[in-house]
Amino acid sequence: MEEKIKKLLEKVKKVTQEGKIDLSSDEDLSVAVMNLLSLEEHFFFTGAKTKKTKYFDLLNEIREMRKELMKRLVKKTEGESWCILKHLLAASMRLIEVGTKELNKGNKKEAEDLFSKAYQLYSLFWGINLNIVKIGEIKEIEDKKLNVHDKEGNVFSKLGAIVQKIVDCCKE
Repeated sequence: MEEKIKKLLEKVKKVTQEGKIDLSSDEDLSVAVMNLLSLEEHFFFTGAKTKKTKYFDLLNEIREMRKELMKRLVKKTEGESWCILKHLLAASMRLIEVGTKELNKGNKKEAEDLFSKAYQLYSLFWGINLNIVKIGEIKEIEDKKLNVHDKEGNVFSKLGAIVQKIVDCCKE
């Protein structure tokens, strides 16, 4: 796995230097999809709490928009990968929101932990979506290592490094 990641990083470096890859629009789109997932939740809870079905109609409209936009992000699906990817984005967004609330309360350490988890899930989204990570190949041994030869850490730390290299929202 380590060798695969090194080769991928070399390929990413070469391609980005040649200007052939810019996922900044996809990163923006993934955040938009996250927010649409949150809107679906809010329309559900508002409809349930107020017992006004018009909120469920709005939920459905938002859901259709989110599905359409997600099709632009997710190119290949296998099994339940579409739902896995959707839930990775949703969980990441929720952790960001809870982390932001903790930060606002002055709980910086808790916020940083939640932000770290959110980024791990977001990185896993990109790892699976870009076919960098094959779900069946992820296996932790001890101390969050991928295998007994892994010296540098877990799948999340490796994916985080890859995502930082290939998804740069500041490219124009």
